[in-house]
Amino acid sequence: MRMVLCAIAMATVVVATDASAQEVNLTGRYRCVANCVAPPGGFAFVTQNGWDLNVVNDVGEPSRAWLDHPGRIWVERANQGAVYSPDGLTIQFDRGTIWQRALELPLPPRPRYRR
Repeated sequence: MRMVLCAIAMATVVVATDASAQEVNLTGRYRCVANCVAPPGGFAFVTQNGWDLNVVNDVGEPSRAWLDHPGRIWVERANQGAVYSPDGLTIQFDRGTIWQRALELPLPPRPRYRR
């Protein structure tokens, strides 16, 4: 009986680990909305490759970053951490800066020409 309980516990740990390894894709353009380096409204960019990130803040300073653990990143140049929302739409830094994803709008439809 004890062996069965150990096997179930191990299976639960493996399943939980696999689920937590599935991260949201943070790649995209973000708009700084609070405590910005530049005036609010500037764009920041994040490029994600697995657990590694390249971050360019709202004044154009690039930095290396990485996922510390699910839900949290560390930005090397800024020397601070940040948390991101489960859907990846918001990144909030430890010192109060907040970035919200700037969603890409679809292109307007082409005008129709009549012959």
